[in-house]
Amino acid sequence: MSQSKSYAGAQEGIDVSLSKSYAGALEGIDASLITLEVAVMQGTRFFMVGLPDSAIKESQQRIEAALKYFGYRIPRKKVVINLAPADLRKEGSSYDLPIAIGILSADGQSSFKKELLSQSLMMGELSLDGQLGPIRGALSMASMAKTEGFKRFLLPKQNAEEASMVEGIDIIGIEDLQEAVQFLNGDKVIAPTPLSLRLKRNVKKNNYQIDMEDIKGQVTAKRALEIAAAGAHNVLMIGPPGAGKTLLGKSLPSILPALRTEEALEVTKVYSAGGHAGSDNPVIFMSPFRSPHHTVSEVGLVGGGSFPRPGEISLAHHGVLFLDELSEFKRNVLESLRQPMEDRQVVISRSKMRAAFPASFMLVASMNPCPCGYYNHPSRDCNCSSSAIVRYLGKISGPLLDRVDMHIEVTPLPPDDMVSTKLGTSSRDIRNRVEVARERQEKRFAPYRGVHNNSMAPPSLVRKLFILSNKEREYLRKVMETIKLSARAYDRILKVSRTIADLEGEENISSQHLMEAVSYRNLDRGNWAFAHTR
Repeated sequence: MSQSKSYAGAQEGIDVSLSKSYAGALEGIDASLITLEVAVMQGTRFFMVGLPDSAIKESQQRIEAALKYFGYRIPRKKVVINLAPADLRKEGSSYDLPIAIGILSADGQSSFKKELLSQSLMMGELSLDGQLGPIRGALSMASMAKTEGFKRFLLPKQNAEEASMVEGIDIIGIEDLQEAVQFLNGDKVIAPTPLSLRLKRNVKKNNYQIDMEDIKGQVTAKRALEIAAAGAHNVLMIGPPGAGKTLLGKSLPSILPALRTEEALEVTKVYSAGGHAGSDNPVIFMSPFRSPHHTVSEVGLVGGGSFPRPGEISLAHHGVLFLDELSEFKRNVLESLRQPMEDRQVVISRSKMRAAFPASFMLVASMNPCPCGYYNHPSRDCNCSSSAIVRYLGKISGPLLDRVDMHIEVTPLPPDDMVSTKLGTSSRDIRNRVEVARERQEKRFAPYRGVHNNSMAPPSLVRKLFILSNKEREYLRKVMETIKLSARAYDRILKVSRTIADLEGEENISSQHLMEAVSYRNLDRGNWAFAHTR
């Protein structure tokens, strides 16, 4: 299938030599098979067809230099390279290696073994001296290669550990073009890259900059964040400057459980597709934490581009998206979060392609209560007018706020807490409680595909599994009537209540659980901004 073939043309003396090699193209975080067909015939020009981008078109110069460095050459004939399927756009420099191998095979400069060439997927960017540079999407490519029935995947050594997470296919790390040629000729044996012990142990590393025990006071806020971590709930913290909102938000990853293997693979695919995976940490086992600046664009947050790349919400998949100073973000940027928060994915459509990126993230946000920041401060006066406060809080739309499970009011620390040397509960102790609650949720949702925690439960499962007694149902009805909650907020109160019960090891949701959950809906109460002055 992949060996060089020669055919006599219609006119005497005209020969066409053909060769095939195989690569992959990223579509979102998944990969599609690309067949590279190389034809060498009479003529003098070099053609690249099949919707290649500029980086692929420029590969001729890189490939020619790399071939010459190792004593090979570009044929002084007409060379036609087709990237099939021809209607799928291809981008990037990762096709250099399979193109170079295809040229050598079609021109007869190297005799590759049929069983090696036809059963190998290849990717890699060539430098001018033939060294291979890293690629994006190695994990996705390896998964696709296994699905398509290939026996091995040749790729740069820098990506080999990442790709080794896929079992059932040999991952061959290559240093340069010459090593790839020798391997495919059968002249050199390269052992497949095993799953590194370093990757297996990586899940045990807990290197965090901020520990919960270092945060003074804020017992109520810490309790709320523990509940949020246990059920993967969205949180909004509101309070004056210096109260500790940012510190609390940045400490949240320290109490989150490690990712399950399936989650780690999904997150790594996203980072690899976006070009964010590093050789020092090729597989991500800890929950991601993303904190974009408030000047981030809509494309930067959600994802996009002519060749779509994942945005911050996808890079926060199975982790935390922390939006500090929420009211300073552009309104259209914030509104773009609404659909992904419900669907847990974002679909980016272009005229010639469509890409879907996962986006199951915890939204954690913080903001001041007014423009000056000191509304309801115990010792400082607020100089904002009532209308200014209403406009400021109005920057966060009702539909977006309705999607936030918990609203936490963070108050300034009293002097006694500031000077205290007493440490609070450590992140490790909190994380242990969170992990136990998550295990209960995993068991509860085991029969239901795609649901792993309380926040992910669809309305049908909320009705089926989060059952209230008549007493609790009547209490919640009165709350809804008083606060005028939406149906979405009703479901979210039930989910938070269920998480509180899980943390306490209770089988049923009690009135106390419901009351605590309702207490975290501060901004649902009409005229919240003036409640303290009445």
